[in-house]
Amino acid sequence: SDPENRMIHVIDTGIGMTRKELALNLGTIAKSGTGDFLQKLEEANSAADAKDLIGQFGVGFYSSFLVADRVIVTSKSNEDSQHIWESDASEFSIAEDPRGNTLLRGTQITLVLKDEAKEFLETSKLKDLIKKYSQFINFPIYLWDSRTEEVEEPIEEDEEEPSEPPVEEEKEEEEAAVEEEETEEEKPKTKKVSKTVWDWVLMNDSKPIWLRNPKEVPDEDYEAFYKSFSKDSETPLAKVHFTAEGEVTFKAILFVAKSAPSDLYSNYSGKLKDRMKLYVRRVYITDEFDDMLPKYLRFISGVVDSDDLPLNVSRETLQQHKLLMVIKKKIVRKALDMFKKMDEETYKKFWGEYGTSMKLGVMEDPTNKSKLAKLLRFQSSNDEEELTSLEDYVERMKEKQESIFFVAGTSRSELEKSPFVERALRREYEVLYFTEPVDEYTIQHLAEFDGKKFQNLAKEGMTFGDEGEKQKEHFQSLEENFKPLTEWFKDKALSEQIEKAVISNRLTDSPCALVASQYGWSANMERIMKSQAYAKQNDPMSE
Repeated sequence: SDPENRMIHVIDTGIGMTRKELALNLGTIAKSGTGDFLQKLEEANSAADAKDLIGQFGVGFYSSFLVADRVIVTSKSNEDSQHIWESDASEFSIAEDPRGNTLLRGTQITLVLKDEAKEFLETSKLKDLIKKYSQFINFPIYLWDSRTEEVEEPIEEDEEEPSEPPVEEEKEEEEAAVEEEETEEEKPKTKKVSKTVWDWVLMNDSKPIWLRNPKEVPDEDYEAFYKSFSKDSETPLAKVHFTAEGEVTFKAILFVAKSAPSDLYSNYSGKLKDRMKLYVRRVYITDEFDDMLPKYLRFISGVVDSDDLPLNVSRETLQQHKLLMVIKKKIVRKALDMFKKMDEETYKKFWGEYGTSMKLGVMEDPTNKSKLAKLLRFQSSNDEEELTSLEDYVERMKEKQESIFFVAGTSRSELEKSPFVERALRREYEVLYFTEPVDEYTIQHLAEFDGKKFQNLAKEGMTFGDEGEKQKEHFQSLEENFKPLTEWFKDKALSEQIEKAVISNRLTDSPCALVASQYGWSANMERIMKSQAYAKQNDPMSE
């Protein structure tokens, strides 16, 4: 940069451009202007046609006028002499460079910055921009920068201090000193001074870790890379490094933090910033895509780099690109595989931090619902300490058991004392305890697992599945014998509170229980819905 003249110079040693190429490639910008560009954009027949206009009108280069009053392009091609193209965005001129061939070959772009864009003259600002957007591109980027060095400089005679008179020494030492003076030449006296040295400094010397073979990357390198871009002081809980091929080819590294972000659920339905960074051919694009990952996986951080995505379009256009949708599907698939392959101890930690996200995924991602179902964990009557998976529950099911039994409430202790589970526990059927508000929502979207339907013990129509003919006949006789009582409850005693009264097959000690209809809300769901309604009513943000 040249702060005194408000200029930034960008130089390459490429093939350069002839006078004709300067007029053809850069002159279009000055002649077309944004007005003509927008007109052509409206006339485009399809999104593909509109995308092609970006390159034709040089919008990427034209953006330089957002920060510059004038743009000067000096270029030297082997097929022509050196020429200067200059424009103020309204018109342009081309002339042969009177200085002759100063570039040898290549192009120099000079931006004469506006007053409000002076910050780009600062070396620190340029370093930040290069590090953010171009740290990993293939060709080297050098920045003209200064550094302070300690150098030795000779002392002038008038700076020399008068020497002290020599101290008398022993005779042998004096003779040795005289001999040294006679044999060695007298060395000049020097001093150390600080000096500013200007030189070209390589800014992108680190190779992107995702381009390396995963087998050759030690864990220490992954951890250092994760900490550098995530700003997390802890090592990641899990990672996966892969290359995807097919309709689109890309390389990616995904990380899971040991601790869930503090805002993971507080603003879940709002607009969340992705923790994924998108690169196209090693050029950083953005980390603000709305749907690089589904909401339930927003805790994942990492990088995605593809050579197949276009570079010459806006971020808004790129966000709608069909290949990005393909990338999203493959990332989700790899993330779920990563969770599945965690060892037991790691998955316990993962579930403690992100279990709710997996349950939300069942509701939000019908495509991967079956994979997510295998990742779910619940409390169970089978074990007071450990959570159980649905797969393990199905393996422990009784021979004729047709349903997965569950009951929902506020705590395990409450559910263990519930009349709904009395007969099930007495007959040694395993019951899942749903103690989180999201659990019952999740099961409503799951419906079944491995061919086994879910049965809420707090709703009507509950059967154990192993009832024989004699048991059915005995139950029917009980219904007939107690018909006067059940009709009295329905028609007289509780006519305004209940829909019907029936003989129960789920109780052992309790005299009665209130159950919900098959397609109605359970008492637990009604409690949750009421609490949400009251919360919204008292929420000052809703006013």
